[in-house]
Amino acid sequence: ALLWLLLIKGIGYSLSLGSFRGGPTFPALFLGAAAGVAASHLPGFPIQAGVAVGMGAGIVAVLRLPLSAVVIATVLTSHAGANVEPLIIVGVVVSYVVTLLLASRSADERPAIGASPPAPPPEASPRSRSSRSALPTEA
Repeated sequence: ALLWLLLIKGIGYSLSLGSFRGGPTFPALFLGAAAGVAASHLPGFPIQAGVAVGMGAGIVAVLRLPLSAVVIATVLTSHAGANVEPLIIVGVVVSYVVTLLLASRSADERPAIGASPPAPPPEASPRSRSSRSALPTEA
């Protein structure tokens, strides 16, 4: 049920960003927390740590402000204790690096905004070939 909630909320979030008013911060917090709860089923990873790491990773993926993401996740999950803070930092750093790598890869694949499409390569037309062959050559 949690994975369905994560999927449906993600779809709703993407539709909302495209056409409705609202900010990206709190849906990213929710999606990160839900992903953290799902990841907390890993052995040795408590649910409080999963929620905190997921929230920090979700915020940094959207805002691209790592220090703010660490502070927000730490403040919102302060009841989890100080032993969760290093995990939040690691999760935020990993999410930030992955976000930057994916953003640079997608920027390399698409042209810049306002740039004209690349010109097609020049083709040799029959007329240009015949005019070249008709030119006298020097000996």
